[in-house]
Amino acid sequence: MASSGVRTFSDLQGRKVGVFGLGVEGSATLRRLQLLGISAVVVDDAPKELDGSVLPTANGGLETLHACEVVLKTPGISSYREDVLSLKATGVELRSALDLWLGEVDPKYVVMVTGTKGKSTTTSFLAHLLRGLGKSVVLGGNIGYPPYDPELAQAGELTVLEISSFQAEALTMVPPLVGVTSLGEDHLDWHGSVDRYVADKLSLTSKPGAAVAVVADEPVLRAQRALLGPGPVFVAPSELDRALSSVAGLSGDHHHRNVAVARELLERLIGPTAPEALLDAAVGYQHLESRFTDLAPLGGIRVIDDSLATNPLPTIAGLAGLSKDRVALILGGRDRGVSYEPLAEVLEARTVPTLVLCLPENGPRIAGELTPSDLLRVEVVDSLPEAVDRGLSWAAPNGVLLLSPAAPSFGQFLDYRDRASSFAEAVNLHRNATTPSS
Repeated sequence: MASSGVRTFSDLQGRKVGVFGLGVEGSATLRRLQLLGISAVVVDDAPKELDGSVLPTANGGLETLHACEVVLKTPGISSYREDVLSLKATGVELRSALDLWLGEVDPKYVVMVTGTKGKSTTTSFLAHLLRGLGKSVVLGGNIGYPPYDPELAQAGELTVLEISSFQAEALTMVPPLVGVTSLGEDHLDWHGSVDRYVADKLSLTSKPGAAVAVVADEPVLRAQRALLGPGPVFVAPSELDRALSSVAGLSGDHHHRNVAVARELLERLIGPTAPEALLDAAVGYQHLESRFTDLAPLGGIRVIDDSLATNPLPTIAGLAGLSKDRVALILGGRDRGVSYEPLAEVLEARTVPTLVLCLPENGPRIAGELTPSDLLRVEVVDSLPEAVDRGLSWAAPNGVLLLSPAAPSFGQFLDYRDRASSFAEAVNLHRNATTPSS
């Protein structure tokens, strides 16, 4: 691909360009092209526009993309789909807008963070620390907005990006400094297999430009040493990391590991920093929305929104902090083919009563991987409101209602935020029903 000479957005001038997929990234890509005066054909699997400006993939769109020289594909469309492979086979150059943006900036001022879980917290905490130390920072990527979107209107000394496995696979180069927080199974519907998911995810550490990968010191990551690039640095939490976690309100061993990765990335980016300065910078960290967030309790019932848990690993981490609590857990969502066996082992090993409420579409499959017992009850439900009803009734008077789906939200909901909003609304119906009228 490098032989084509396309390294930046400006290199697309005079070429026939296509944009494949009009989600958040695709829309930002189109705005960037329009700003540069570069015209492009736009194709989407399910266009919302009815004026013909966006072509349906299955109704003339794919043929139009075949006539392009370069196609900028949104990360949500799998690189292993037959239509994408057909474009490659006929000589169409498939690139990512993030890749072209990276070709325009000085990569030594960019940090990329990936991981099956923990990457959002690590990325946002790193940006928070840097800002607390007086640095101007653009935070984006899979968290927030694409850095190439002209609507951002942001500038900063440093750019900190959360990178998904989809985005990592499409990059042809990376910055010198990257971070890896964890590794499990996810997005098998996109990657096709666990091995390919792991290879695509960890490719962020070894593509051209890579120098140092700061990696959470976990056995599963050490076992992948051969895929971690030229210079992996394994970091375990120190007493300083635990103190930083405490100041930031990030409890649990998994957050201690995230903080350790963030601190090591910071010091490799801007140099050694006094512990006192780091602790001061950690003050005021805002937790991610829907990441194990307590809603107002309902009577004596603790209500937790962990809608951002889109694979089993964060759900397992959340349950670790509730080992002594009676928990009604709401699981399930879009089926990406991942194994729920590790989560099943955790649930079956709990020593306090637990109710698991399994939502569509993969709820029945999750239920099938669980073995009910005197302490573990499993039910398949049809909707989130039904799960909330059952969970609150069972958790009373002083248990926990936990929404931690271990699956994406697409299908029943627009995204994890929509799912979280629906959860809060269903809980509030009960809250309002128990509030005396004035």
